[in-house]
Amino acid sequence: MASAAEQLAANINFGAFSKATELKRRLWFTLGALIVYRLGSYVPLPGIDSYVLNDVFSRQQGGILGMFDMFAGGALSRMTIFALNIMPYISASIIMQLMTAVSPQMEQLKKEGETGRKRINQYTRYLTVLITALQAYGIAVGLEGMQSSAGSAVIDPGWFFRFTTVVTLVGGTMFLMWLGEQITARGVGNGISLIIFAGIVANLPRALAGTLELGRTGALSTFLILVLLILSVAVIFFIVFMERAQRRILVQYPKRQVGNRMTGGESSHLPLKLNTSGVIPPIFASSLLLMPSTILGFSRGQGPEWLSTLSVFLTHGHPVFLSIYVGLIIFFAFFYTAIVFNPSDTADNLKKYGGFVPGIRPGKNTAEYLDYVLTRLTLIGAGYLAVVCVLPEILISQYSVPFYFGGTSLLIVVNVTLDTVAQIQSHLLAHQYEGLVKKAKLRGRR
Repeated sequence: MASAAEQLAANINFGAFSKATELKRRLWFTLGALIVYRLGSYVPLPGIDSYVLNDVFSRQQGGILGMFDMFAGGALSRMTIFALNIMPYISASIIMQLMTAVSPQMEQLKKEGETGRKRINQYTRYLTVLITALQAYGIAVGLEGMQSSAGSAVIDPGWFFRFTTVVTLVGGTMFLMWLGEQITARGVGNGISLIIFAGIVANLPRALAGTLELGRTGALSTFLILVLLILSVAVIFFIVFMERAQRRILVQYPKRQVGNRMTGGESSHLPLKLNTSGVIPPIFASSLLLMPSTILGFSRGQGPEWLSTLSVFLTHGHPVFLSIYVGLIIFFAFFYTAIVFNPSDTADNLKKYGGFVPGIRPGKNTAEYLDYVLTRLTLIGAGYLAVVCVLPEILISQYSVPFYFGGTSLLIVVNVTLDTVAQIQSHLLAHQYEGLVKKAKLRGRR
């Protein structure tokens, strides 16, 4: 027999949506914020020769700059105020989460609840400014060194150009960080993820047109384009299947006598997702790789020889790059899972409310069992993430296919879509529950 929640979900229709005023307001706010982001991605940095810049990017679009440009929604190739996008904030979040795991002071701060969370967020913002300033300065110096047959990419190089570039890029990243927080609080979905999602989706039509143009000119065979499209659809289905997969652990509650009534004796399930970390590992891994690779990519051909060698190793599609990428994905899959799910706390909560896993003693044994199951699920999930993100990347590096058809971009688009749709359904369910409660009160008064 279907539960009440399932029956309500089945009855969700456009009529219910039209009556959900709060949800519509949140959706309009989210849409407006994303439009502001896309408009800002077309505002160029001052002092840049766009013709020279386009020529340089056309020669390096198959490298790390093309991958960074995908996350920036094309803002990097246009060198706009949002060229660094939200990646410095993600890098700062990674460092702060690592600090909470290794520093006793930061761990204690995390346990202080809302107050501690606000202080950690403030430290993350400060660190974001520092990381953005360093990356912006590296970009400014790299732009000054960019040359093409038409001349230099910077019209008037010097310290004034570097200063204005750093200030502009820092301001753009901080604005996006604030905008993402506003979307999370007043809109629908996770604001940071939606900003990256919007950048990828906005350039999908251009990427598709570019791929078809490669087929028309003979650079890509028709058969390879069909294989690519079929592979993309197959990867999407595979991602949806794996993201919805979960291990349901049976939890039973003993019967209790309260007065003359027997209560309890019920059973429920503790769902453990196959991929608890979601889209975080690929984003974190890409962010950490992009931070040094972007500066190295701009300074290629300058500086010591070891810098040029390192730049080659971190080129998109290089075996060293792919190996580090896979390693970071696996590491962050386990690391983020350990942060969001604590087996000891879950076992203590089950014991507190009288719940137990059949055949497992409450307390320490339950925590060890949950950790055993979660470790094996995370291993499968990390392998799935690595396969989805790396295999298409190999095809991209071999055949110069746009990054937007890669595993990382598809993973981000599908995951963010699933999360956003789930939040919309939650708002609709809450609205329908409120309607049922109001009807019940009216009937009770009669």
